[in-house]
Amino acid sequence: MLRLVGLGLRGGLVVVGVDRVREAVRRGKLVLAIVAPDAAQNSLNKVVPLLDARGVPRVTGPGAAALGGAVGRESTAVVGIIDRDLANGIREIVESKFGGTH
Repeated sequence: MLRLVGLGLRGGLVVVGVDRVREAVRRGKLVLAIVAPDAAQNSLNKVVPLLDARGVPRVTGPGAAALGGAVGRESTAVVGIIDRDLANGIREIVESKFGGTH
């Protein structure tokens, strides 16, 4: 999954961080969110309710450090996918390994 996220970033198909993800959700561009399970509660409180309210599916990803490493940051709470094909590929990986999305 992290390799796909890294490729998506290079292709401009990914947004990184709480603010960028919230902006993409509000614009109706976000297809899928990957949320770090160890993200700060404050960050989760800013993004998860908005994702749920707008019906954007989310998956629990790796930790914030690993997720951040995939996108060239020290850590990140959330990564948003704005491309449907990339989102489908990530969902398939998550479902095959972990059993689903939220």
